[in-house]
Amino acid sequence: MSAPSQYEFDVLVVGAGHAGAEAALAAARLGAKVALLSINLDTVGQMSCNPAIGGVAKGQIVREIDALGGAMGQAIDAVGIQFRMLNRKKGPAMHSPRAQADKKAYQAEIKRRVESQEGLSLKQEVVEDLLVEEIPLGDGTGARFRVAGVRVRGDAVYRARAVVLTTGTFLQALMHTGETKSAGGRAGEGTTQGISAALVRLGFELRRFKTGTPPRLNGRTLDFERMELQPGDDDPQPFSFLTDRIAQAQIPCFITYTNQQVHGLIRQNLHRAPMYSGQIQSRGPRYCPSIEDKVVRFAHKERHQLFLEPEGRGTLEYYVNGVSTSLPRDVQDEMFRMVPGLERAQIMRYGYAVEYDFSPPEQLRPSLETKLVAGLYFAGQINGTTGYEEAAAQGLVAGTNAALALQGREPLVLDRDAAYIGVLIDDLVTRGVDEPYRMFTSRAEHRLSLRHDNADRRLTPLAHQVGLVSAERFARLQAKLAAIDEIVQALEATRDGQITLAKLLRRPETTWQDIVARLPALAEVPAEVAWQATCDCKYAGYVARQEVEIERQRRLAEKRLPEWLDYSRVTHLRAEAREKLTRVRPASLAQAGRISGITPADLAVLMVHLQSHGSGAHL
Repeated sequence: MSAPSQYEFDVLVVGAGHAGAEAALAAARLGAKVALLSINLDTVGQMSCNPAIGGVAKGQIVREIDALGGAMGQAIDAVGIQFRMLNRKKGPAMHSPRAQADKKAYQAEIKRRVESQEGLSLKQEVVEDLLVEEIPLGDGTGARFRVAGVRVRGDAVYRARAVVLTTGTFLQALMHTGETKSAGGRAGEGTTQGISAALVRLGFELRRFKTGTPPRLNGRTLDFERMELQPGDDDPQPFSFLTDRIAQAQIPCFITYTNQQVHGLIRQNLHRAPMYSGQIQSRGPRYCPSIEDKVVRFAHKERHQLFLEPEGRGTLEYYVNGVSTSLPRDVQDEMFRMVPGLERAQIMRYGYAVEYDFSPPEQLRPSLETKLVAGLYFAGQINGTTGYEEAAAQGLVAGTNAALALQGREPLVLDRDAAYIGVLIDDLVTRGVDEPYRMFTSRAEHRLSLRHDNADRRLTPLAHQVGLVSAERFARLQAKLAAIDEIVQALEATRDGQITLAKLLRRPETTWQDIVARLPALAEVPAEVAWQATCDCKYAGYVARQEVEIERQRRLAEKRLPEWLDYSRVTHLRAEAREKLTRVRPASLAQAGRISGITPADLAVLMVHLQSHGSGAHL
């Protein structure tokens, strides 16, 4: 009997969705020899649900991914079919870019980037097991095992010192449409069983979540005249700081509404809805509820808004945003006949729900490396998140840290005051999840500083230091920074009576146009530079106050908590605090303070313990 085929790589990435693509690209950019393994190479970068990138807080994340050298921003700029800046009437911290994508073109663009990346091999494989080696006690990692590779269907083996799992909704996945159930993590595709079994064998806790997707309709059968037109922006804003402008023509979306007749039909059939019949027990995303949930939870509402979003330039398929459902097919058919403009609608793909395994993220370090297995990283929905953007951000961080670890370098860990990505990961590993996690601006306590427009200023210098972005990109940023500094200095040096233009601009009623009227030379300043100079001046006082709190958190973060600290031996620590600190094992006092249920008194006890015992092994 011949020995199984073996392949050698530095980093393996399992799953080629949004997390997997960014993980593989990041690791390869840092010089690692990477293999990206996918069940189906025709679905690399697939948009499984809505054909859009960005949105409230999510748009900020995409800008940060781009600032760190990721692919998502440039890809959507290239293939977007409608661009909108959300929350324009609110302050700049709330402004969030969003774009509809040509779904197939986006997928092809991500696949092209993966295929073109030096050092990255794209492979169609089904991973069935994880390979690990036992770690000698006292090696300093705190882990029980070290990853060694994966075994794929056909008994071939891929060996590597780092593995990133980005398995999406495919771990022991089960799809539901009414009473009908079928194995699979996405319509038309299968599921994976071996990885879940391997994780349980290694000691990981797994739980179940559920998500859903709306039906898709044939645009030929829709009456757009009876719907509200939703056009894109007249001045479409790119996601990537390397994109000078959006040149392609935009395609409109449309809005219609449900009504009491629709709601009555749904109520009559709740006993056939898997979430209400008991067929599904798992928790779904609270902020993206199914139409069944909306009708039950918001019974007082007479109607719910539906967005008809085109899936691309070369198709008539429309995504019905707002009708995520797992109701039976016949109910879905009848439901649309009651909606204005959709009376003749033909359903091309029926909505369904998916149940899948995820790993509670308290089992991760802030680098997204698992605590149980050294060299094994998790990113995306396996960590209990929802959304392309959250997944891509985690993938970029996990892939970067997998490559950095192999080079013996410190991991990339973004603080909460540095990036929405830092907020996302800190929330996951510190607080865990009891429902699929979605990012909101309200989760970021320093959101005034974490605007979408300054992501490159915040993160590209760090990305350049790590090696994630090119020298050319860094030089472009430096030129931009110099231009902003020059404008701010001019505003501070120029007076309008007894006040400088910088202080004048801080007044809420003062606009950039008012300043240009007083200093006409500023009329030639590029719009992006003018906007950021305006924000720097207008919000300087607020940002300064934020910096005081940030500095306090930094001082706490410098108080490191040893990996081996035995919390059961910390005198006067409450039983609940001992249990939670032992489970999360925070890296610092600052992280400990963000654990749900940990009080200032608990932190004070830890401080006293650290001061009295030092940092020796007896802790």
